[in-house]
Amino acid sequence: MKSLVGIVGTGIYIPQNKMTARQISAATKGIWSEQAIVEKLGIHQISIPGIEDGTQEMGVKAGLDVLKNTGVDPKSIDLILCIGEEWKEYPLTTSGIYIQEQIGAENAWAIDIQQRCGTTVAAMKIAKDMITADDEINTVMIVGGYRNGDFIDYADPKVSFMYNLSAGAGAMILKRNHGRNLLLGTHIMTDGSLARDAGVEFGGTTNPISAENVDIAYKSLRVFNEKHMKDRLNDVSMDNWMHCINRAFEKSGVDRCQLGYLAGLHFKRSMYEYMVKELGLTMDQTIYLEEYGHIGQIDQILSLHLAQQQGKLSQGTIISMIAAGIGYAWGANVVRWG
Repeated sequence: MKSLVGIVGTGIYIPQNKMTARQISAATKGIWSEQAIVEKLGIHQISIPGIEDGTQEMGVKAGLDVLKNTGVDPKSIDLILCIGEEWKEYPLTTSGIYIQEQIGAENAWAIDIQQRCGTTVAAMKIAKDMITADDEINTVMIVGGYRNGDFIDYADPKVSFMYNLSAGAGAMILKRNHGRNLLLGTHIMTDGSLARDAGVEFGGTTNPISAENVDIAYKSLRVFNEKHMKDRLNDVSMDNWMHCINRAFEKSGVDRCQLGYLAGLHFKRSMYEYMVKELGLTMDQTIYLEEYGHIGQIDQILSLHLAQQQGKLSQGTIISMIAAGIGYAWGANVVRWG
């Protein structure tokens, strides 16, 4: 018999420093107006990391926040799935193991996982599957930080869809037989034809950072193949997303018409509003993260966290958490709240 797996609670850390739509407009050197950034891209402001806001350190802060919010003893955590990004304080250090030490989860083991902005939905599925498969795993923390916006060159119009990249961290605890906030079905799909269409150009083994490129290397998150990426995403992205949502509901044994809250990532306003309408929802049944920007895979945790604070979830609310990540990946799950 499969174990029921429920969400115990969430934790969030958001840096205090902000970059406004007006400041983003100025950084584009007039390519984008403040009005267009607000109305088309849906950005009021984004968070900018401070000196102490490394990817791992922000993850620690979010991990401590979820422990405070839930009252869970860190020594009771069996597994940490770290969703923090590869851009971090020290390359090749293992973020999950660092966070484990800092939050006192001495009885856990940790592993880092990555699917860009799809990582949270994937990690929730992995957590549930591991709890189901392994009797020794009862409590799992999903945690990580994000600051990929460091690499954005606002003067590059090809990356305007990433002007929303923000900074922060999120955490979530899932538990065997929690009896509340049950994680039901999940569906994920990937498309390898887009695997090399975008990324950081300099700093890897193909293009190491050198004296010649150092001035641009740290602002080189770019679209390598703009036409292919745009054409391919226009052809398949929304259909793939809807397929993942529909399959997640099928796997959950829940009719999609029962959907009551959408926990989505931040993307351009018109596309977000279109998706909400297609799902039979209103904008009151979601939170558009225009005051936060896009904190990668943290967005879904943030949306769920804010929904609790704002009273958007009640006993029996059906939630779908949706994700998409460069590479390209799409994912969706279903949660029965309460």
